[in-house]
Amino acid sequence: MPSKDPKNLCVACKGAEPCATIRNRPLCQPCFISFADAKTARRMANYRPQRDAPPAKLLLPLSLGASSSILLNMLDKLRERQLSKNPLGAGFDLYVLVIDPSSISPQLPSVKAHFDAAKEHYPSHTYSIVPLHSIFDVDLDIKNTLGDFGFVDDESKSGADLLDSFRASISTATARADLDNLLLIRLVVAYARKYDCEAVVWGDSDSRLAAKTLANVAKGRGISLTWQIRDGPSPWGMQFCFPLRELYRSELDLYVEQTPKLQSVVVPNTQQAESLSTRDLSIDALMNQYIVTHGEKYPGVMANVVRTADKLEQDNSPTSDPECSMCSAPLQSQGSIAVHGNDTNRLCYACLRSRDDIRVSNA
Repeated sequence: MPSKDPKNLCVACKGAEPCATIRNRPLCQPCFISFADAKTARRMANYRPQRDAPPAKLLLPLSLGASSSILLNMLDKLRERQLSKNPLGAGFDLYVLVIDPSSISPQLPSVKAHFDAAKEHYPSHTYSIVPLHSIFDVDLDIKNTLGDFGFVDDESKSGADLLDSFRASISTATARADLDNLLLIRLVVAYARKYDCEAVVWGDSDSRLAAKTLANVAKGRGISLTWQIRDGPSPWGMQFCFPLRELYRSELDLYVEQTPKLQSVVVPNTQQAESLSTRDLSIDALMNQYIVTHGEKYPGVMANVVRTADKLEQDNSPTSDPECSMCSAPLQSQGSIAVHGNDTNRLCYACLRSRDDIRVSNA
């Protein structure tokens, strides 16, 4: 039997045919999975088993897209390895939160089958699925915050109706996506506090972080890069961690292809794309589209964008400056205080830009 040509073998194990070329290195399926898992495990070094300390409680927001589903798969395997190798047990417990997409847009498909598949394949964790309007139940300041945007409505309405009315009052796609994102983050933080978690682990790839960097700078949210891009404290006192930050979107797509059980968990992109209008894209959607169509051709450039943003340091010195009521960004000048009619609203520059795209209700 002729021997295999070494030039056509995986460069890591030198015993199997490669499934793909990853960063100029041909890798077989097991070696590629190990490569990706190892990058995430290194980012989770702070959550190793600790003597005389209980496991850290971590919240994973699961969109059931490729990235967050892969992170669930990776963290499940990491936790199982910790349990099998360490007498101290696992270094973390995982709480998985799904925000029902149909509560954001009725046109989005049901994710129940995918949610059930996640629970079946990864049963060692605590799962919850909640609507976006549950923010009124867990974030007691949110009604006052919406009031700062000039939104006034019938207090007797349900949370779902209030949120629908607020979102319907937003006149542009960019402002809607911007405020939806902030509401989602606040909801995630509120549930992390409810479950007594010390950190939120986000499933953002390097490509996604690059798109967020470009979008936030364009929207005037450059100050948020210190917590929307890099690991560390958020303005709400909750640690944010991005374990997939060293992996490209194309690599995550390949990871799903090479992991059969993920294919029943991940909501196909075709289903998500059907709900998008190409004629009315927000800045966030445009940046994502740019990264998908152009940035993936030059992953090194996108990686440099994220690495540069990661060098930004948060100012943790004590300050008496007030904070934006929506995103908690510091208000460092009178220019950040909006005056509309008889109302004075404490909003940052970026939130003021979104506020200007809201049709103010006088109800």
